[in-house]
Amino acid sequence: MMLHDQELRALALAVIQVEAQAVAALADRIDAHFAAACRLMFACPGRVVVTGMGKSGHIAGKIAATLASTGTPAFFVHPGEASHGDLGMITKQDVVLALSNSGETEEVLTILPIIKRLGVPLIAMTGNPASTLGTLATVHIDVGVAQEACPLGLAPTSSTTAALAMGDALAVSLLEARGFTRDDFALSHPGGSLGKRLLLRVSDIMHTGGEMPSVRETALISEALLEMTEKKLGMTAIVDADNKVAGIFTDGDLRRMLGKNLDIHKTRIDTVMTAHCTTIGIDMMAAEAMQIMEQKRINALIVTDAERRAAGALNMHDLIRAGIV
Repeated sequence: MMLHDQELRALALAVIQVEAQAVAALADRIDAHFAAACRLMFACPGRVVVTGMGKSGHIAGKIAATLASTGTPAFFVHPGEASHGDLGMITKQDVVLALSNSGETEEVLTILPIIKRLGVPLIAMTGNPASTLGTLATVHIDVGVAQEACPLGLAPTSSTTAALAMGDALAVSLLEARGFTRDDFALSHPGGSLGKRLLLRVSDIMHTGGEMPSVRETALISEALLEMTEKKLGMTAIVDADNKVAGIFTDGDLRRMLGKNLDIHKTRIDTVMTAHCTTIGIDMMAAEAMQIMEQKRINALIVTDAERRAAGALNMHDLIRAGIV
């Protein structure tokens, strides 16, 4: 019989509380052993090979992925497959990080002799420092928990959460130690929206040449309106004889101008343009351009070179199409 909503919420809350306590208890294990593990991985000339079986294997895979994406070359090796040829993936230049809550996982213990023969440093993450894996490790990190969140005490829950948190602590500590930057992170995530936000520059998406709306400051309003209509960016740059930006004329400026009863065929654009307008540099990150637009509540920007010459134009729709959201 299905439980009532209140009972389901109470059970879920109990799980969260137990796992939160398990993670909080790890604070006391951030000790000399943790620091030694960080130093081994930091100094590793090869890669960190992460291994584990079952649920620990899933956590090991995630830790390997997090290490790799934050500046520490790493990959996951299944201990069962390692016994059937994949051990050849481990070299003398590597460090092995092995996960096993009991420290007695047969598939992991089976490959220990080979790891020892290679002379590869072994970091063990277990819930039992006195276990076989714990005692044979070069460095042991205790991730033991008081209890599993599973009411039967069988399904790995708190123990896997604790191991995952400790893996994150290792990865982030190494990230800081290596001076890993946002640009470095983006280089390992080029395909996703995160990579786009961090790597894409204004020069990659701006309108240039014949696509850029631009008129001289001596042009008439009617000429500026024709330029805006043709280029369809909702604005036009106003430039002087040296192509340096004198101002901008936007759809908003047009609406404000309508109440002035000006003759658009006789009035120069520099009398109604927005002078001293906000511009951005050609090498600026696209994400920064988006931030400027949002802060100033504008929809378009003129892109300039080092001499403040008009080099391109950019509007909010260009950034949205590029995935900068």
